[in-house]
Amino acid sequence: MGVIGEQIAFFRNSMPAGVKLVAVSKFKPVEAILEAYEAGQRVFAENRPLEFQDKARQLPADIEWHFIGHLQTNKVKNVVPYAALIQSIDSEHLLKAVNDQAAKVGKVQDILLEVFVASETTKHGLSADEAVDIAARIAEYGNVRLRGVMAMATFTDDMEQVRREFGNAAAIGARVAEAAGIGKPEISMGMTSDYEVAIECGSTMVRIGTAIFGSR
Repeated sequence: MGVIGEQIAFFRNSMPAGVKLVAVSKFKPVEAILEAYEAGQRVFAENRPLEFQDKARQLPADIEWHFIGHLQTNKVKNVVPYAALIQSIDSEHLLKAVNDQAAKVGKVQDILLEVFVASETTKHGLSADEAVDIAARIAEYGNVRLRGVMAMATFTDDMEQVRREFGNAAAIGARVAEAAGIGKPEISMGMTSDYEVAIECGSTMVRIGTAIFGSR
């Protein structure tokens, strides 16, 4: 087993029950994804629509593809046909575009609302009130299924700040679930540098790239 396979095994064995490992394969070649696949990994995430589409077409059909990047409405058509989950719905305008495209291709698209909890203005996301408002009206969009929220913490060594931000995201997730009537929400938060804190704060889905595939 190569290094990628060893890392997949490490995370699969160390993750608590109920936490899904999402292998972030952006910028990585198909060969690297196949190595992870052969080690048993089935959930992968990409953040660029055309790369996402290209890999989804080339790789095994039983891969569960997640889209995690900022998505422009004119690229929705490249993502919806292949995505099991779009994690980065950061505006109602985008939500409408995804819903319309899902209707065109005859599917109900699973989504997460991306919520803004960090102190970095470069990050995207809805405010807590915006997310709860959309969740309360999600039935207006018949071709999407709201599953929960996604969040990114500030990129910092201050893990107490990260903990506060992840705690905030989890609280927003609970409010979103209540407003939408969806039961226990998916809470996608945590990456290579902070996934352990994210899990402690209630993450159900961690997005790991560098620790699996190496630096980009």
